[in-house]
Amino acid sequence: MRDDGNEVGVRSAVGQPRGMTRWFTADLHLGHTNIIRYCDRPFADADEMNAALVDRWNDVVRPADEVWVLGDVALGRIADTLPQVRRLHGRKVLVAGNHDRCWAGHRKGLERWTKEYRSVGFAEIHQGAVEVELGGRPVLACHFPYRGDSQDEERHVGYRPADRGRWLLHGHVHDRWKVEGHQINVGVDVWGYRPVPDEVLAGIVNGMAPPSV
Repeated sequence: MRDDGNEVGVRSAVGQPRGMTRWFTADLHLGHTNIIRYCDRPFADADEMNAALVDRWNDVVRPADEVWVLGDVALGRIADTLPQVRRLHGRKVLVAGNHDRCWAGHRKGLERWTKEYRSVGFAEIHQGAVEVELGGRPVLACHFPYRGDSQDEERHVGYRPADRGRWLLHGHVHDRWKVEGHQINVGVDVWGYRPVPDEVLAGIVNGMAPPSV
């Protein structure tokens, strides 16, 4: 759901199966040729980038794990790029971003595109901000940060969660920062083009790991 600053979707990670690792990532931009230039990604073309993102994901994520994707999965020719999700290991949860066709901010075609994203392997699709437990405390997960952008102007302000001092896991800003105040960017551009395990993020939240991890 859209977060108007008063309400967020809630999903607790308490009780996840023993031996299962939970991961977070964002901003894969599968099939998006221009993102290579925008973010200086080390790939020759979109095909090479897609292959590397899939390989690096599957190098660390096991089939029994869970991965939260905080938006912006696939662009380009969506009929070709979105099905790449089927190749990715794990139970996949999407918190929709502005470049996802199933994002509520697009208004038109929401039901149709939600079905399309589910058909390629997303077990859950959320809108707005979602509460999850990380390192024994509740944090928010959303595509958008409280403040800041990958561009010079702040976009989609009405879809951002209200900053009430809680830690926020997010994407959207690409390579602008890894940690900014109590905002943690889980996007691939600052984490070696692979998902981040929740234990690493919990270490940051609980002050046990430096922001530069």
